[in-house]
Amino acid sequence: MDRLLPALIIVAVVAIVFALLARGWRARSRSQAELGAPEAPPTEPGEVALSQDLLYVATTRADSPLDRIAVAGLRFRARAVVTVTASGVVLDLAGVRPAFIPRAAITGVGRATWTIDRVVGTDGLVFVRWRLGGAEVDSYLRSADPDALVTALTPLAPAPQKPAKAPSTPRSTP
Repeated sequence: MDRLLPALIIVAVVAIVFALLARGWRARSRSQAELGAPEAPPTEPGEVALSQDLLYVATTRADSPLDRIAVAGLRFRARAVVTVTASGVVLDLAGVRPAFIPRAAITGVGRATWTIDRVVGTDGLVFVRWRLGGAEVDSYLRSADPDALVTALTPLAPAPQKPAKAPSTPRSTP
């Protein structure tokens, strides 16, 4: 009996913490509802420049690598197949419908060292900066061959991004 009360208190505290986490996530999702969901891929996306199995890490607001976007299809880290075509990028994330980033929405491509809860070696992440519902966002990808991915993505970007202000934030490739 002397162990039951502390155990019940711990269970209650853990339940309260999880309830608060769920409430915060729902609030984030509601506040970002105006962004909408990414487009579905076209039936004919065009000639494939590159297709890679990789890890989708996160999508954040541009230049805010700690501000996760919580819209449908982009919420959670997942295994993915990324297909780069002349018309844009198809993100086929495990467990959700594929998302499409049209070429016209892409504003930059580059390399990064960290985002949200993922830190990797020097320039170990590839990011695609694009417009989603009027906001610029960065989608971060962890590839076994990041150079090939950046090479395939670069022609889709209109021009290189100016270097970020802080050395630890995403930066583009020339």
